[in-house]
Amino acid sequence: MNHRPVSAVSPLGRPLSGWRLHCYTVIFEADTRAGRAFDLGLIALILASVLLVMAESVTAIREAHGDWMRWAEYLFTALFTAEYLLRLACVRHPLRYALSFFGIVDLLAVLPTYLAIFMPELYALVDVRVLRLLRVFRIFKLGAHVAEYALLLQALRASARKIQVFLTMVLMLVVVLGTVMYVIEGPENGFTSIPASVYWAITTVSTVGFGDITPKTDLGRLIASMMMLLGWGTLAVPTGIVTAELAAQRRGRPATTRSCHECLSEGHLPEARFCRDCGARLPPYQHD
Repeated sequence: MNHRPVSAVSPLGRPLSGWRLHCYTVIFEADTRAGRAFDLGLIALILASVLLVMAESVTAIREAHGDWMRWAEYLFTALFTAEYLLRLACVRHPLRYALSFFGIVDLLAVLPTYLAIFMPELYALVDVRVLRLLRVFRIFKLGAHVAEYALLLQALRASARKIQVFLTMVLMLVVVLGTVMYVIEGPENGFTSIPASVYWAITTVSTVGFGDITPKTDLGRLIASMMMLLGWGTLAVPTGIVTAELAAQRRGRPATTRSCHECLSEGHLPEARFCRDCGARLPPYQHD
């Protein structure tokens, strides 16, 4: 008895039959030999195209090999364009894929070359193709790395309000100190305006210190020294906030290798009864 694939298999909508089903399996799934070969070949093309753009930015290389490098870029763009259109053709909901993260990245991989016809300075943006290498996590099944990235993203989101409050306080501090330095030093010492003085305060507190504007008076140097010392703590606070949130996230989500027997996804909580991905009932959790 034959069973037809259902749309629930993929969030993009797996095609029901025919060439679209075959293309979908090859392009979107890396578990088959053909799918893995396709994705590895795609990664090789991405790396080659990014290296080509980087090499072409070197004047000596561009003058010696500019012609064939330009034709090679046209070839890469044609291949990536065909691949992008094929992805749209073999999914059930093309718009949903086009608006997804990888759909937007795939579009950005080909768009700069076409835009460069009208605005040549945009050609360097072709290097955005390197983002497509994120698919390597799916190809080599580095699920643990993806889970760590997700954990870091959750910690950043949870810390967003604390960091926002802290940055607001820092912004008020640099505005006040920048204004004070404008009054103390004045235009004759390079502090030509309050915005320019605030710019100096930001570079000083962040410990960058370009040196294009420097205080000349003793009082100005004293304030600058205090701001430099303050900058060390300023840089440490956001790091401490995110680190504390990461620790809380790890305490709330103990790391396990418990996996689902249906979809093989890992990292379920010890007390979980159902798979978070496919909804299948989990076997009893066993541990030492």
